[in-house]
Amino acid sequence: MLAKKNLTAQFYKVIWPSGLEINCSSILISTTFIPQQIVMKIDIAKLLQKKKKQILENWMTNQLADAGLREDLMSNDDLREQSDELLNNLLNVLSEKNMGDDQSSDFEPVYEILSGISMSRARQGFSPRETGVYVFSLKEALLRTLQTELKDDPIALIDAVLKINRLMDNMGIITFETFIKGREEVILRQTDEITEISTPVIRVWDGILALPIIGTLDSARTQVVMESLLQEIVESGSTIAILDISGVPAVDSLVAQHLIKTVAATRLMGAECIISGIRPEIAQTVVHLGIDLSNIVTKASLASALRYAYGLLKLEVKKVQNKHAF
Repeated sequence: MLAKKNLTAQFYKVIWPSGLEINCSSILISTTFIPQQIVMKIDIAKLLQKKKKQILENWMTNQLADAGLREDLMSNDDLREQSDELLNNLLNVLSEKNMGDDQSSDFEPVYEILSGISMSRARQGFSPRETGVYVFSLKEALLRTLQTELKDDPIALIDAVLKINRLMDNMGIITFETFIKGREEVILRQTDEITEISTPVIRVWDGILALPIIGTLDSARTQVVMESLLQEIVESGSTIAILDISGVPAVDSLVAQHLIKTVAATRLMGAECIISGIRPEIAQTVVHLGIDLSNIVTKASLASALRYAYGLLKLEVKKVQNKHAF
């Protein structure tokens, strides 16, 4: 009687001497009936590598069929080139050993390429959905290939699908993390640009600068205001600076402290600072909060501040009527 040795069956294809091939999906294989040398394990990674062209075509079909395709941001040729690069790197590093481990260091080059694509799409103006479709349509193409190739081996199919799902889900997470990071960088850059635009320093006359402030004045913006104003004082050699707060919706103790700091920094540079745009409601708020602005020149309007500045420079503006008619 022959001794029996049982082996657990996973992705095996049995090849009989007659040439007949049978996909094995039983739980146990007995070496009494099937010699060990004729049992071959199906390599899922190699299977996908052989089907690379088909996977790429299915992936492109999925992307081009999406209603949200942004041809205005990326041409179909560029999309194919980008997709081919990512798929080629993914299949090159994919193996039976790392397919079930999405944290394997083998995938670092793939994740790096994917992060670059996601970051680039965030800067180009793609939406989160459009970026997500790019990755998950690849997942659909891979699963469709596995379903076709392993349809006669349900155990191998289930195991392969679980591993590919885990890998692609992790790629989806990386995609959204880097996309959010890229979008935040865009927002921060735009915020800095808007801040610079909203705090222009204007040379209204030789020796006189005006800085109209519009919107809320917080610590970060105060720093930008001071830097812009002090830099312009140095470059122009101006001796008077006017801060117009007509566009500031409300003045509280924090805003008042920011204004006082700006005035103090301006005086340290040897220039006199005037605050204009003090509306009645702002004056009442300042008094109610007990904020002392007595040592700072304040005016109700920018015109009044300019008139005061002309006086300090001993300048006089007169209206001259022209007697000659044209």
